[in-house]
Amino acid sequence: MKTNKIFLVLAAICVLGLSACREQFAEMNQSPSAVTNPDPSYMATRCQLLFEFNDYTYWFYNQALYNRWAQMGTSGSYSEGSYAVGTAVNWQTNYITMLNYRNDIDNYIAAFDANEQKAYSAMCGVLAAFQAIYCSDIMGDIQYSEASQYKYGGTLTPKYDSVEDVYNILVDELDGYIATFQDPTQVVVAKQDIIFNGNLQKWAKLANTIKLKIAVRLYNNNADKAKQIAQSVVSSTAGYIDSLEDAFIFHKADATTGGDLAYQTGNSLSGWMGGASGNVIAFMRNSLDPRLRFFYTKNSFNSKIVQCFIDNNMYESLPGYIKDVVVLDDEGNFKEWGGPGEPWVRYFGHPIVFNGSAEYKALIGEYYEYADRYKVSVGDANKTYGIYSDFQEEMVRGRVDFGLPTVPGGPVISDTEDVPWWGMYLGAGETNLYLAEMAQLGAALPKSAEAYYNRGVELSVTEWDYIAGKNKIPYYKNTYNYDPNEVSIELKDGEIAAMLATDAVKFTGSNSDKLEKIYLQQLMNFSMMPNDMFVTARRSGYPKIGSTLLPFVNFKEISLTAIPRRFEFATPLITDVMHDIRLESLQKQGLTPGTAQSGMGFGSGSVLNTERLWQDKNAPQWGSPK
Repeated sequence: MKTNKIFLVLAAICVLGLSACREQFAEMNQSPSAVTNPDPSYMATRCQLLFEFNDYTYWFYNQALYNRWAQMGTSGSYSEGSYAVGTAVNWQTNYITMLNYRNDIDNYIAAFDANEQKAYSAMCGVLAAFQAIYCSDIMGDIQYSEASQYKYGGTLTPKYDSVEDVYNILVDELDGYIATFQDPTQVVVAKQDIIFNGNLQKWAKLANTIKLKIAVRLYNNNADKAKQIAQSVVSSTAGYIDSLEDAFIFHKADATTGGDLAYQTGNSLSGWMGGASGNVIAFMRNSLDPRLRFFYTKNSFNSKIVQCFIDNNMYESLPGYIKDVVVLDDEGNFKEWGGPGEPWVRYFGHPIVFNGSAEYKALIGEYYEYADRYKVSVGDANKTYGIYSDFQEEMVRGRVDFGLPTVPGGPVISDTEDVPWWGMYLGAGETNLYLAEMAQLGAALPKSAEAYYNRGVELSVTEWDYIAGKNKIPYYKNTYNYDPNEVSIELKDGEIAAMLATDAVKFTGSNSDKLEKIYLQQLMNFSMMPNDMFVTARRSGYPKIGSTLLPFVNFKEISLTAIPRRFEFATPLITDVMHDIRLESLQKQGLTPGTAQSGMGFGSGSVLNTERLWQDKNAPQWGSPK
């Protein structure tokens, strides 16, 4: 993980291959020797700057569907529209960009005999592999082995590699990159590496750890190979990501000259990220999970707002679950918080209900008819207060303005600082939870599943606390000096131990109980990483129907087989040069193109459940682990 910052001066960089450069030289009637050679270190920097799969479009479109399908988040009660799906638009084809830079650097190295700079190519290759995994999660078979080669004599119509072949290719490539990073002859310019500051040992750990992402995706189709990969990761001389210091966490720029690169995106995601699942919030609160405070927003009801409702004879209009955690004095005024106290009592999620169910109408009203229920007028001033928690937008982008809830006519307290965004891509918490899963499933690993699990939970909480602090989210080490009962949200001493001691987290019970706890902690770790969350829920079958920890609600209004497991694929245009190749790829995968289910008709929804991508073919149904 890179913690020291650099100011990047990105001059015009020639990222074209040598042959393209020679054509330009010919047009300029200038000798190639008179022109500065492209610098692989600059190419690698540019590749890192363009590395992204977690941008605005990803949050605006994909994540809302992922969260609803897996019941890990919802912007309201469920309806038919919650399962409507449009055509697959892959926001993660960024791996092609990574391959372009890798191949350009390779071409430079071959042309100029610059073997000592292969590490730059390996950096780009690692990022390409990382991205390709995510692309195949959504698109199934992808163009990889023949992609990005046309400039160097390859085809303009690269074939589609099967998911299984992609996994095999990536494992082999990652092993090759590890060997390059461990080569003592490699020379890199530290300041040009904005991820690990030129530390090739950390790059080797990242390359090795990425193989675990492949292993867990492979397990349902080839358990033996998945275990072998996990065993090779822990036995490798490269090591793996096992600490906050080694985690794949970075930000791209400090300066505003970086534009959106410094802040992830300038576009507001408010209202699109959606709200918290009531079941998830309850699970995290019961688990005393500090990540609850990093992933979700406090509701508006600080003690001063509660007192304002009391003063305006509106206390009884508050939802029961808020009144349940308020302790009144003998005169009926706010005295203190009950239950687990601040800040825990400020987090409540949306109920997981289907809006066609009459028995839920009263509960739904408490949550969604708040325009009048929770509006307070004092003189000419009035405000409406939110009772539930949303996803914390400042964990996703750095340009978010925060306003503290105050009484009508009260002070305006806000935070409008633009904070360069820090992103979590692959942490030690994720790594150890994968190892816990593999160990529990029978892989021969040096530590027990419990040891990996406990370390995974500890590191996940620690890493997300670090990210929350770097992104300066609201209430992190700050109470704004308004409400004397307000409590800041940063990680406190003893909280991880207390969390691990709760019945919902403690590694006890049967084999299936332990597996459920491992998968639930993976899901919690991925709360701000929706693609990984979705893949984990899809491959594991958790959350589970009937669970006493975190239940998946089996709506009577909709069959489990109508809940999509992928997006639809558009029928290739006949004018597309890739028409035949793309159509053949879909046919080989058993996927019917053009199966729209927008506007619903749950029948077509079943196509997106039963016609599965390769890595999903043997996975359990939603809510139904094996």
